[in-house]
Amino acid sequence: MIENRPLSTALAYFWLVIGVLVVAFPIWYTFVASTQTVRTILSPPLPLLPGDAFADNYGRAVFGGLDRIGGVSLGRLLFNSTVVALAIAVGKIVISILSAFAIVFFRFPGRMVFFWMIFITLMLPVEVRILPTYKVIVDLGLIDTYTGLTLPLMASATATFLFRQFFLTIPPELVEAARVDAAGPMKFFRDILLPLSKTNIAALFVILFIYGWTQYLWPLLVTNDNQMTTIIIALRKMVSFADADTPWDMVMVTSMLAILPPILVVVLMQRWFVKGLVETEK
Repeated sequence: MIENRPLSTALAYFWLVIGVLVVAFPIWYTFVASTQTVRTILSPPLPLLPGDAFADNYGRAVFGGLDRIGGVSLGRLLFNSTVVALAIAVGKIVISILSAFAIVFFRFPGRMVFFWMIFITLMLPVEVRILPTYKVIVDLGLIDTYTGLTLPLMASATATFLFRQFFLTIPPELVEAARVDAAGPMKFFRDILLPLSKTNIAALFVILFIYGWTQYLWPLLVTNDNQMTTIIIALRKMVSFADADTPWDMVMVTSMLAILPPILVVVLMQRWFVKGLVETEK
């Protein structure tokens, strides 16, 4: 039983507020900067309240073109990043859950060898695999394509391992009951395993969507056309070594719009995300 202590409650709320301010203040500061002119941004101190250039800055960024990246609009950048993040998240989940299903519920020679081969890839740094992968993508002619951006990032040893561990908790009696009812492998997978795995899938989707959205090194390597640039790469291209050459108003607008989709995914799927991480009763 938790006692009601006003001082402890007040201290708890105090530290919670401090924590929220520490996390939220940089985001607020970026938003304020995105509503200012370049002259105001380059003349510190920056005001703590939004300016009067909100409509102009966001209108130019979304409906116009960003000069530093070949006139590509922010709408196109957001579209590219969304396609990449969704394809990576969905692809990883589909491949991983089917791999785990085959490893756990099918008996075939070498199945554990295949599992450990998948698992060992966790030990390989990205830098070790990136040059051979890039060579394959070049040979297949997939540079500047959505397939080249997403396909090499779809396999996930971590997700396969997590699904395998969950499938091992499925009672054998449930499998036997499905077999007695003449349920085939795919019917068992579709009608029993998928409903039981929905919270795990939701939690992984949030994590993998953010992972795909924030990709930097691989999109930097496989995109030469500005029309295929993701919003994270665009941010880097917009920043110059000299402050005066950098359109800081557009950089701040791009930064704000770059963090909105991941935030929306986390907020909209928060309940499923938490259940997938902490739920023990299936």
